Amino acid sequence: MPRNYSIEKYRDIGIIAHIDAGKTTTTERILFFTGVSHKIGEVHDGEAVMDWMAQERERGITITSAATTCFWTPKKYLDSQRTDEYRFNIIDTPGHIDFTSEVQRSLRVLDGAVVVFDGVAGVEPQSETVWRQADKYNVPRICFVNKMDRMGADFEKDLQSIWTKLTTNAVAVQIPIGSESDFEGVVDLIERKALHFEGKEGQNVKVSDSEIPENLKQQAEEWRQKMVEKIVAEDEDLMNKYLAGEEISIEELRSVLRQAVIAYRLVPVFFGTSLRNKGVQPMLDGVCYYLPSPIDLPPTKGINPDNGEAVERKASDSEPFCALAFKVATDPFVGSLTYFRVYSGTFKKGNYLLNTITGQKERIGRLLRMHSNQREEVEEIFTGDIVGTVGLKDTTTGNTLCDENAPIVLEKITFPEPVIHIKVEPKTKTDQEKLGVSLKRLQDEDPTFRIRTDQDTGETIIGGMGELHLDIIIDRLRREFGLDVTPGRPQVAYKETVETHAEAETKYVKQSGGRGQYGHVMVKIDPQEQGQGFEFVDEIKGGVIPREYIPAVEKGVKEALEKGVVAGFPVVDVKVTLYDGSYHEVDSSEIAFKIAGSMAVQEAAKKAKAFIMEPIMKLEVVIQPDSLGDVIGDISSRRGQIEETSERGNMKVVDAKVPLADMFGYATSLRSLTEGRGTFTMEFSHYEKVPQSISLAIVEGRRR
Repeated sequence: MPRNYSIEKYRDIGIIAHIDAGKTTTTERILFFTGVSHKIGEVHDGEAVMDWMAQERERGITITSAATTCFWTPKKYLDSQRTDEYRFNIIDTPGHIDFTSEVQRSLRVLDGAVVVFDGVAGVEPQSETVWRQADKYNVPRICFVNKMDRMGADFEKDLQSIWTKLTTNAVAVQIPIGSESDFEGVVDLIERKALHFEGKEGQNVKVSDSEIPENLKQQAEEWRQKMVEKIVAEDEDLMNKYLAGEEISIEELRSVLRQAVIAYRLVPVFFGTSLRNKGVQPMLDGVCYYLPSPIDLPPTKGINPDNGEAVERKASDSEPFCALAFKVATDPFVGSLTYFRVYSGTFKKGNYLLNTITGQKERIGRLLRMHSNQREEVEEIFTGDIVGTVGLKDTTTGNTLCDENAPIVLEKITFPEPVIHIKVEPKTKTDQEKLGVSLKRLQDEDPTFRIRTDQDTGETIIGGMGELHLDIIIDRLRREFGLDVTPGRPQVAYKETVETHAEAETKYVKQSGGRGQYGHVMVKIDPQEQGQGFEFVDEIKGGVIPREYIPAVEKGVKEALEKGVVAGFPVVDVKVTLYDGSYHEVDSSEIAFKIAGSMAVQEAAKKAKAFIMEPIMKLEVVIQPDSLGDVIGDISSRRGQIEETSERGNMKVVDAKVPLADMFGYATSLRSLTEGRGTFTMEFSHYEKVPQSISLAIVEGRRR
């Protein structure tokens, strides 16, 4: 079966932003203008196509990323004869930090992104987080400053916040015509044309191009000059032409800007208001003009699992098939649904693929092109496609699926650790077993959701990225699995680490008649930088400990670090070195060395001044000026550090770092302090040492 669209016309893009910047509204307009939906679904009416979960529609937020496919012809709204149609594979992602894994895994498989900003607020905390996530995966992007019709919207202030907080490479390719309620269109700085958006709101909006309004001509020329200077700086020939005073064509500007965007040296900025249907179509043109197709990016790199050598796959149908599973979801109609991105090759349904992580072959019986929670069956898939399949038994998020004759392991997706835990108890005994199965299915879907059983009490503990995250999990247990559970009080995910270098020696000797037990190890422990995790180093020389016992020592060390020496929290960011020891010809065994390793690392951790760390959150509060003093006082009483206070229109913005332990119930407190008018967003920042007085209280609380 031949391709319907050449790979050059593919755009695999994501819509990313801070919560409430208008991502889902923008995606709904894209679906409407591309003809996928014939009615615009509104988030505030609970009818957005991409927000299909019951919880999303009730709360007006996006919880899970949703994929869709649509088609767009640039400038067809001006010239109905145009036929250069592009295929968009779009993923709409959540903005709330509790669902950060959805953004992370989406960015891992996308070629480009549209970053949406609130025209009044500019760059907000979660905007910075998703921007850094896009930087991590080197995703080229364009910016769309939304809500330009709202009071307080200021395009120059928005640009300044992008330059200050995100990147100096942002370049305006448009400026707005009118502002706030008078916003009526944009000036296209590349073509020197005014684009006006006409027609009744919510209906088929017409775009007309005309001369730039007289009152904007000088301002438009100044901004065009800034844009041209940034673009020509990316190409020596164009720079020489510009310095010689020659006219630079639209095609030349677009071509060089496209190369610079793909290399992430420039980021074009567009303006509009999605709710009022203004500015979305030119932004879609920008996706076609500037964001990369799969073949514009470097080949995908991986490892051959058979020999450990580096291999790569070019974005071509003629290459061996290779895809990355980036999301597993429970679909009420088809069961377990696995989304994957195709990096190379083609594949027909009914054949087998190799999962190089598990070593298992999986038969792909159905291939589904997704449109939110709707499905369309396809016979064959090609390079650049983002599709779903059902019934995979052993494939989870981050697994590679490939041709069994050309195995490759692609880079896995890394996810942050949970910062909050709660215990959950089923209301009845018969639900206990059902609870375990249900939680396992939810864990398969969500890599930042964790389940464990407390060894001492037998209680089921669940962990996640925040109160909202776990609230949604409990809600889904009730609705989707028919389980009524009682949640406990939220508990902070404390961790332990060490302050200094220390050494310890342990001899585990046991005689019980007949063969005894003997294990003798000497270990060193050292602190590592935050986020580096655990490292085990084997420095045994001359066979003083036989090689077959060293994995047992490592296992003992790992198990001991799961329960720290201060208050029993996991020990992180340490390097443990096994450097000496001895063994007994008859009495030594793996179990003896495992116990010796466990005891030695615990002793070393005590000597190395182990301490407790707590998660610190980045907090942004937006309030009326008359509440400023009360809110700052309340944050300080929660051990918060005020970093900055600024103004946003007629509101005050407070940025602070606050320990998570002191933020439970903050929403209620803020409502009472601000008469219900204050809002806040909070996201994980880093771990920090707990003050001594708090540490003693935590230890005391654990002993009770």
